[in-house]
Amino acid sequence: MPLIDEADLLRRLAAMTLKEKVALLTGADAWTLTPVTSAGLAALALSDGPVGPRGTSFGGDIPPSLLFPSPTSLAAAWDEETAREAGRLMGAQARKMGIHVLLAPTVNLHRSPLGGRHFECYSEDPLLTSRIAVGFIQGVQSAGVAATVKHFVGNDSETGRMTYDARIDERTLREVYLPPFEAAVREAGVWAVMAAYNRVNGESMTEHRDLLTGVLKEEWGFDGVVVSDWTAARSCEATALAGLDLVMPGPDGPWGDALVAAVEDRRVPAEVVDDKVLRILRLAARTGALEGVPATPAPPVPGDVRDRLRELAIRGSVLLRNDGLLPLRPGLRKVALIGPNAVRFTAQGGGSAHVTPEHVVTPLEGLRRVLGEDTEITVHAGIFPHAKLRPLPPGLATDPETGEQGVRLEHRAADGTVLTAEHRDPAPWWFPIILGDEVAELVVRTRLTLPAAGVHRLSVLGTGRHTLRVPGNADQSCERLQDGDDIAALLLNPPSHTFTFTADAGPIDVELLISPQRNLPYPVTLTGLGYEAPRGTDEEELRAALSAARAADVAIVVVGSDADTETESLDRAGLALPGRQDELVRQVCAANPRTVVVVNAGAPWLMPWAHEPAALLWSWFPGQEGGDAIADILTGAEPGGRLPTTFPATEADVPTLSTQPVDGVLHYAEGDRIGYRAYRPDGVLFPFGHGLSYTTWEYLRAETADDAVEVTLRNAGDRPGREVVQAYLEQDGALRLAGFAAAEAAPGQTITVRIGIAPHEPSRRPHRLRIGRSASDLPLTCTI
Repeated sequence: MPLIDEADLLRRLAAMTLKEKVALLTGADAWTLTPVTSAGLAALALSDGPVGPRGTSFGGDIPPSLLFPSPTSLAAAWDEETAREAGRLMGAQARKMGIHVLLAPTVNLHRSPLGGRHFECYSEDPLLTSRIAVGFIQGVQSAGVAATVKHFVGNDSETGRMTYDARIDERTLREVYLPPFEAAVREAGVWAVMAAYNRVNGESMTEHRDLLTGVLKEEWGFDGVVVSDWTAARSCEATALAGLDLVMPGPDGPWGDALVAAVEDRRVPAEVVDDKVLRILRLAARTGALEGVPATPAPPVPGDVRDRLRELAIRGSVLLRNDGLLPLRPGLRKVALIGPNAVRFTAQGGGSAHVTPEHVVTPLEGLRRVLGEDTEITVHAGIFPHAKLRPLPPGLATDPETGEQGVRLEHRAADGTVLTAEHRDPAPWWFPIILGDEVAELVVRTRLTLPAAGVHRLSVLGTGRHTLRVPGNADQSCERLQDGDDIAALLLNPPSHTFTFTADAGPIDVELLISPQRNLPYPVTLTGLGYEAPRGTDEEELRAALSAARAADVAIVVVGSDADTETESLDRAGLALPGRQDELVRQVCAANPRTVVVVNAGAPWLMPWAHEPAALLWSWFPGQEGGDAIADILTGAEPGGRLPTTFPATEADVPTLSTQPVDGVLHYAEGDRIGYRAYRPDGVLFPFGHGLSYTTWEYLRAETADDAVEVTLRNAGDRPGREVVQAYLEQDGALRLAGFAAAEAAPGQTITVRIGIAPHEPSRRPHRLRIGRSASDLPLTCTI
């Protein structure tokens, strides 16, 4: 990290006019800041996010990037160095893309398993979240890229997130929700913090002086930039005086001329603005955007980066059960690959964190690589639970005017006059449309080259009234409207409707008429198209899958969720897997006792059948190399993951379930009793910290030494393995994770690991420390 010459920053600050200073404090656009020539300041570029840098665009044509495993998967490795490695790789990719500020990590907690961004957060535990965040931030910033810890604070769910008031008592705030942010600042030295949309105890977080200035800047000594979540700043003076430094996006916002006037009228002291500008100059110096300040040498993206991403996914995958079927033996004759996520694999969750990789390795591709050509692999979806169809595949749609891949988009007036016409490529799934005042209707025209005869499915995204016209079929219409004025909800989770039509194979011209929703405060809409080729009925597909399972040596069932179910701006309504997935698993297990179930999901789902398959692997949203990672684990790679969150037996067993504000208030009435601290033992399907190895471990003894515990254990199996040793402090009948360490050993080897115990509250009396492999399996005890 370059040394910062504070005197030089002050000289640059003095060279700027008030208008230049204020202009710098609001984005030049959605993703960059305004350059200031007089200060030698280049335009800083910001990018989401938690699964890899996307670049300075969102929607439409997004440049390819690296797609990392979901943050929950990273936390499942329970290893700070693994997080640091992920951060280094992500920082290198950001530098390659010209990004100065990465909007990650997300350190809000898994307060409820229904939280829509559960996959984007690390854990239900503040200590585990803190350790993974520290490693990740240090890795990112070692590349000369700023990490941005978010969302400060109390944004642990999505329903009503723009306005809800999180009522959190001081002790709970200090002991549960603030510690990950504090560790990011005090230990990792994070360079940016994002203020959340919501309120905390009555104050909007962008106006919360006690937390932004009192705690963050004064108590913790944070010297970086506090940036608003996008559109979260809604006032001028209150946000400026509270400690917010940067309003995003721009160029519009509550500051601008209003802040200039507030300074000139002395309602906002000039030194408040100077402090904000100084922080941005400091950020620029750290990230190589300040003329005359040497930048951190840009680390190259390593040539074996795909192998490293695969290893990260393996480290995070959790083997929940294994009756001895795994690893699969060599020489399998026939494998039945079954399930909706086997056919439509989900590499990432939804929302602003979305990244477009060059390619996603599917489970089928991974299995073909490891099993070889001598093994026959059959593939059947079995069921179809996904609410939205996949985007138009390449080559299916062409512009009827130009012949290019894509569609023709026309803006029409009320009398039908074509105002403008342009080519658009819907391959990225959706594209934004700016609506002029005179536009009454949008028309999307395309020529589909249909692969087969039968019933075709075409889905449309966006708000308003949609009418589909297909030759030989009656016109079909639907209307989808957005409630509220949250533009993020439209962009991140647009409504969808699926039409069906009958047609033969070959080219056919299709027309979609859109009457945009006009009662929204912004002149923007979007549209997108999805497609599914003719297929059998659900019952026919299920019968085919079961027949394949009976004929196979091994059945591999891949179930789970998708980026429409687990996404930003929307919490889940329940924990049951969508559609008939539970039925599918049970029927395949009955058809073939040698069944492996792989769950491809970012957050806990109910598994009432969990003890029926011979093996059960949780792969999370594993990123672009996920299919190879799953295949490697099934054939012998050590599954490294342990659960960073508790998996409940039923919804009724979840101690904190609801994410619904009541009269605008979200009461954190449970206090510090979230996750494993609150579950009844009989309400847990798989406990916090649980995960199996392909070997067995014996815990021999534990001895305390000052502020640490030394744990001796033995690999009692016949192959090398990895274990995560966990230490919990027992206080007042409740457990609290106090430390952990990963151990690796050869067969028969005895090793000792040292676990530093995180300080809690000063006490002269001894405390009971319990050590083991999960919150429910703690065979060793000592005092500290």
